[in-house]
Parts: sequence; structure tokens; C-alpha cells
Amino acid sequence: MKIGLPNGYLKPLLVLLLGTLAAYGLLVGKEHPAQQALPKRPPTKVSVISVTPAAESLSVITQGTVAPRREINIVSQVAGKVTFVSEDFASGGFFASNELLLELEDQDYQFALLRAKARVADAEQLVALEKGRVRQAQREWKDLGNEDANQLFLRQPQLASAKATLAAAKADRGEAELNLRRTRTYAPFQGRIASKHVDVGQYITPGTIIAKVYSTDVAEVRLPLTDRQVALLDLPLNYDDGSQITETPEATISASFADQTWQWQGKITRTDSSIDVDSRVVYAVAEIQRPFSRAAGSRRPPLSIGLFVQAEITGRTIEDVVVLPRRALRSDATLLLVDDNQRLYYQAADVLKADQHRVWISGLEAGSRVVVSHLPVAVAGMEVSASEATQLAELATQ
Repeated sequence: MKIGLPNGYLKPLLVLLLGTLAAYGLLVGKEHPAQQALPKRPPTKVSVISVTPAAESLSVITQGTVAPRREINIVSQVAGKVTFVSEDFASGGFFASNELLLELEDQDYQFALLRAKARVADAEQLVALEKGRVRQAQREWKDLGNEDANQLFLRQPQLASAKATLAAAKADRGEAELNLRRTRTYAPFQGRIASKHVDVGQYITPGTIIAKVYSTDVAEVRLPLTDRQVALLDLPLNYDDGSQITETPEATISASFADQTWQWQGKITRTDSSIDVDSRVVYAVAEIQRPFSRAAGSRRPPLSIGLFVQAEITGRTIEDVVVLPRRALRSDATLLLVDDNQRLYYQAADVLKADQHRVWISGLEAGSRVVVSHLPVAVAGMEVSASEATQLAELATQ
């Protein structure tokens, strides 16, 4: 039996077959496009500085508060009513060394001194009397012809007692004289009154604080130093064998007063006995001579106690230091450099000092080219086109 397709299906199948062959011919027989090389991107342009290491004397910037070298409480050693105070005896008043600051009523102490003198006179009379009796006893004992004299018969204990009484009377007289002198209070050194606690007419007792005073010949500023800052300085140090480092770096003290900045010169004279356990810093002490004096024609104010100041300490000279603009140092404390093949590489930075505009680096070889321009993307080994940057001073302020 012969099976065939109906005539109605033959033409569509033929059209489908021809369309498939035509599509295959178009897709497979189409000529492929020729491959083309991508254009080479030009190297990224960067600005570099060719470094030349040199010796630098680096200063250290720190801050502190002015304090007196000596500050004490003047305390009364006797009781009495205040009858006199000096015109300088006021908060903020200046006084000279050995100046009379305050006087107490002294009649009671004068009476005590008179009584002590009378006791001394009585004791002296008793000693003289006993000496006479001793001589008399010696003669009497000699007339007896006995060589072994009895001490009691010769009145030696009585004479010793009289002499002890005289010594005690003289001690009482000295105490009375001392108490009388103590009714007058004198300044122990040249200084200034921080605060006063008594005044005329007030009765005070021994131990009463009369005033709090401090010396004005020298002022001090305790300056905190980090470990990195200490490495830049020659600080005065003491050792338990008696040896010491006597370097005294210069310190320029500056402070703002009345909307102006003023300066004073000082020296680092010592360091604290221990490292601060909370902040882990070393405290160096700067001394400023005559902080309240003023040069002729100068309007500089006194270096007042409690004033917050900034100190710039002169550091030691360090060899092979490179000064770069602050932006050359990356956030991870590295530098980006360009090698002889015009490719980038990273190097860890040994930072000695940094401020807002500049950074001082050690460990760079002469001729090293440091990138100072900003790169959004910087990969080690990336090829760049390097050109010398402008002057360092201009870069530092850009």
C-alpha cells in the first residue's frame, strides 16, 4: 500500500526547508571580521620630587601650663592679733625677699622674755653661789688632810644642778626671744602673693595659713613629649652612678594674650622622675628666667602663672633627612616612588616629624623620586610618566 503526503502539506514543507538552508548559509557562510589591536593607553602623568638628603635640626612642638618653681603656704608659728600688714600683702601683690609682710601683737611675748631673763639672772646667781661654796668646801677638805674628797661634800652635784638650771633658763630665754621674733613674718624669697587668708584685727593661732605665695625669679612649664619627639632631642638625664647628661635645649615659649602672640625664651633643665602611667609620655621641664620682667620699650605682658603656652624645643641635628610636602605621605605611612623603568613602587616611610604642611623622612636614598601628586588608583608596577614638581615651598602651601 503506498503512503504519501497530501498535496496540501508538500508546499509548506518545501518552503520551510528552503528557508532553513538559506538561514544556515547566511550564518555559517558569513565572513568573520578581522581582529584589531586595542589602542595603548598613555602612561598616567605624575609629579615627583627628586630628593637630596641633608642634615636637619628638627624642632619639637608641644604645649603646657606655666607654673611657679616654688610655691608655699606661709604659716604662723605663734598666736596673736594681727596689728600690721604690708601694702603689698594682697592677692597678686609682689614682695621682695625678707620684706616684712605681717606683724602680730607682741606684748605677751615681751613679758615672757622679761620673765625668762629674770630666771636666767637667778640661775646665774645660783651658779656663782655654788661655785663659792665649792671653793670653800675644797679648803675645808684640804684642812682635814684627806686626799680622797667626797663629791657631795665638795658640792659638785649642787654645782652641776645649778649649771643645768642656768642652761634651762637660757633655753627659755632663747625660746622667748624666738617667739617674739616670730610675731613678725618676713618674705622667704622674692615673689608674689597667690592668695591671702588673714588681715588686720584678726586673731590667729599657731598653724594658721597666712598666705599662699610663689617665687617670681623662675617660672616652669611641664611639657609632654612622645617617644618619637624624645628621639629628636638631647634631654638632660641623671643616672644612679652620679653621671648625667647636662644638655639644655633651647625652648621658645609662645602664648596668646590680648589677641596678640608673645614669646619668651627658656631652657629645658630637667625631666620628671618617671613616665606618666596614663598617657605614657615623658615630661620635660622648661625654665624661664624672670618671667614677670619686661624689656625697656616692650609691651610684652608678664608670663602669668596658669597661662597655657606652646613650646618649640630645638632638637639635635640628624643626618640624611628629606623634607617633603605633607601630601606625599600616604594614609598607611608609606611613600609612592618611581623607579628607573618609570614604574611605581611603595616604600615604608620612617617619619621623624610632621606638621600641617610638611613631613620629615629618613631612610631615602639620594635621587629617589617621590610622587607628590594625587592618584585615584595607584598599583605597584604601574607605568607612569613622571615630571619634576614645583618648588617644595609652593607644594607645602597648596
